[in-house]
Amino acid sequence: MKPNFHIRHIPIHGDAILAPMSGYSDLPFRSICRELGSAMSYTEFVPAPGILAGAEPVFRRLLFTPGERPLTFQIFGSDAEQLAAAAGRIESLEPDIVDVNMGCWADSVALHGAGAGLLCEPEKIGRIFHRMTRTVKRPITGKIRLGWDDASRNYLAVAKTLEDNGASLIAVHGRTKAQAYKGEADWDAIAEVKASVGVPVVGSGDVKCVADIERMKRHTGADAVMIGRAAIGNPWIFAGKDREQVTWTERAEMIRKHLALSLEFYGPREGFTLFRRHAHKYIFAIPMADMLRNALANAKSPEQVLETIENYKPELVLV
Repeated sequence: MKPNFHIRHIPIHGDAILAPMSGYSDLPFRSICRELGSAMSYTEFVPAPGILAGAEPVFRRLLFTPGERPLTFQIFGSDAEQLAAAAGRIESLEPDIVDVNMGCWADSVALHGAGAGLLCEPEKIGRIFHRMTRTVKRPITGKIRLGWDDASRNYLAVAKTLEDNGASLIAVHGRTKAQAYKGEADWDAIAEVKASVGVPVVGSGDVKCVADIERMKRHTGADAVMIGRAAIGNPWIFAGKDREQVTWTERAEMIRKHLALSLEFYGPREGFTLFRRHAHKYIFAIPMADMLRNALANAKSPEQVLETIENYKPELVLV
């Protein structure tokens, strides 16, 4: 099958990609989305200082399965030397790609000069990518926003800096740091980036349903789109199905599968805790959804989750 595009030498088959999301795009959820059609996998972002310190929780977030390839490690930091050294260290774990996060809007990251904080210093971005692309053999990519705020929308300058310093792909979220997830994503800006660079561009922001995938591609010319919040509770979007098209049987099977993967990867205690942030998201557009959602939220053990799912009979609740 002909790939949709390449990241340097790496073929990418597909045009919809699960976005890297802290606390959500872990190995269990990435595996589910990749199996359903996400074109590649991005890890949750990990801090460059944590990599250099050899922190076990950081390296656990970089674990992956062979079925996830092409696999991108996403890292963040504010220091060019640290980022280059961290990328060099994790290269031995054999990711396909290393990505630098320049889009995280959280103050705990951005106000320290990392994530979207880097957008305030395009020259530093140039130094980071110049250093990394000469240190690491893997393709180096970047994910950006449009700027810090509406007064400093410097996305074209940043995109050109990335390309000039060896970036192999640019992902663009169509909002500023100040917007976070508020307001509408500016797809026109994503189109401007695509028209201004020669490397692949991935668009992100306000892809809420299957139709939006093709709509964004047509509007922006992007090579692919990233889907974040809309995939939580509906990984079937990568298989071309919107939430309302997913049957209860499919949801129940997925809840069981996601729970099992989470318990296997994290262990019984942490696995159950982390699974619960996903559980209620799978309940959508079904009879008595609030009642079932509350039951799942109040479950105290994996066994209670399984019992709740087993006892729920959607064909009976409206009788």
